[in-house]
Amino acid sequence: MRRPPPPNRPRGLVKPELRPQVTTLWDYPSQHYGEGMQGDQRFVGATPSYVIWNVIERFTKRGDLVVDPFCGSGTTLDVAKDTGREARGFDIAPYREDIEKADARRLPLETSSVDLVFMDPPYGDHIEYSKEKDCIGKLSAYDPGFYKAMHRAIRESVRVLRPGGVMALYVCDYFEKKKGFAPVGFQLFVSMAESLAMLDVVSVVRHNRTLEMGNYRKAADEGGFMLRGFNYLFLGRKPEATAGRAR
Repeated sequence: MRRPPPPNRPRGLVKPELRPQVTTLWDYPSQHYGEGMQGDQRFVGATPSYVIWNVIERFTKRGDLVVDPFCGSGTTLDVAKDTGREARGFDIAPYREDIEKADARRLPLETSSVDLVFMDPPYGDHIEYSKEKDCIGKLSAYDPGFYKAMHRAIRESVRVLRPGGVMALYVCDYFEKKKGFAPVGFQLFVSMAESLAMLDVVSVVRHNRTLEMGNYRKAADEGGFMLRGFNYLFLGRKPEATAGRAR
């Protein structure tokens, strides 16, 4: 039986139970599952480990190879270890020793050798992810160059996937008051759909405490815009008939 939340703690911030999700609406108010840590929640833009856990549990089995081309603080590596999977994580600016230095557009992996790719890429230049000049995170969500770079990263992930392997892309749309709305998710979905058979689209509800802060809410009310309340999780499978054809 689920324990009630402690006094004075918002119900929306209760850590979810560790169990597979069966709908396309996921609610993840916590960075880590269980008592331990996966990755480092101090890392800006860290992926909720429960999202990765659900993808790994659903689409892989023990011993399968999981790859993260934008590995960040290593959350995917930790979840793979917890679940008995093999894993390799890459980043243009490795955060820790077990993350390999590589550009997501040029992975040092054999074609058709990976069972699952999990990708949580940057989606704007509002955060400094690294000082590397080729970092995709230096490209603005309003710059066509960002989508060209991400298209190459997606195609590279398709290349390394085995036929029947799955790619999961976790991303959010972007908004700046002066520039307006940037539909990042829809554009990356199109890139995935060019090479993969799309399996589903999941909406992951975000419970960021800053969304409840008075200054953020006031700015949204007065400016007539909306704060980002969810992330997309796009899921696609590499068709058997297109093995090795990704450009």
